[in-house]
Amino acid sequence: MERISWDEYYMEIAKLVAKRSTCLRRKVGAIAVKDKRILATGYNGAPTGLTHCLDIGCLREQLNIPSGERHELCRGLHAEQNVIIQAALHGVSLKGASLYCTTQPCLICTKMLINCGIKAIYFAEGYPDELAVEMLKEAKIKFKKLK
Repeated sequence: MERISWDEYYMEIAKLVAKRSTCLRRKVGAIAVKDKRILATGYNGAPTGLTHCLDIGCLREQLNIPSGERHELCRGLHAEQNVIIQAALHGVSLKGASLYCTTQPCLICTKMLINCGIKAIYFAEGYPDELAVEMLKEAKIKFKKLK
């Protein structure tokens, strides 16, 4: 029997975290890891204590907003944003950490991750956001799609 790699291990955990998502369009999970220690996890959904899209429907669907556009017209936070928020709430620095995410980060999340000091981003599914990719390259952050 062969052991899975660390990348596979962390991505499987991110996939498990995504199962907590309350988004009707896309379930996304993310984890921040440093020195083989999970620092924070996050999934996409409405802010704590607010009604979830699972319960009231998707505003973006109702307004016919295509994927990847008008992120501000959504009740939910992205998984990557929730990783950052959870780390901040618990006083954990993400500087030098790696992010494992089931979906490639959008531009907004990319800018936030750059400012957090994330050193690498690994993702399972692509996302149509070329500016995000360009900014990651400019910031010299390792960025890799895992099989």
